[in-house]
Amino acid sequence: MSVSGTGGPVPRAGDELPPLTVPITRTLIVAGAIASRDYQDVHHDAELAREKGSPDIFMNILTTNGLVGRYITDHFGPDALLRKVAIRLGAPNHPGDTMTLTGTVTEADGDTAEVRVVGVNGLGQHVTGTVTVCLPGEAAA
Repeated sequence: MSVSGTGGPVPRAGDELPPLTVPITRTLIVAGAIASRDYQDVHHDAELAREKGSPDIFMNILTTNGLVGRYITDHFGPDALLRKVAIRLGAPNHPGDTMTLTGTVTEADGDTAEVRVVGVNGLGQHVTGTVTVCLPGEAAA
């Protein structure tokens, strides 16, 4: 992988992104729910979450989506544009766990790349999906 004129790497199919480890804290879960205006009790009230069958509160999909976006833009740089984010949730993220995001460039064409992203926690795969990212300017050169 080489570096583009915008500071981010030029993607090539098969490139592996370095992993990102995210500690799953109660604060992260609650703050993410509040920031995305998701006031469902399972994202902030442990007692009500347990009454509904969960061992504790758990992260909402919008927070996960934001973390996936951060993972991609941290790697490709602040000028990278996320054109499409398609994710699917699996095992929940509970407080006290850790999620590790990994990514592989599956396609690269000029200034556009598709990255397969997987986020794993202590229970298994929390998130899987693909992100289409566009790199402006000289990145395509």
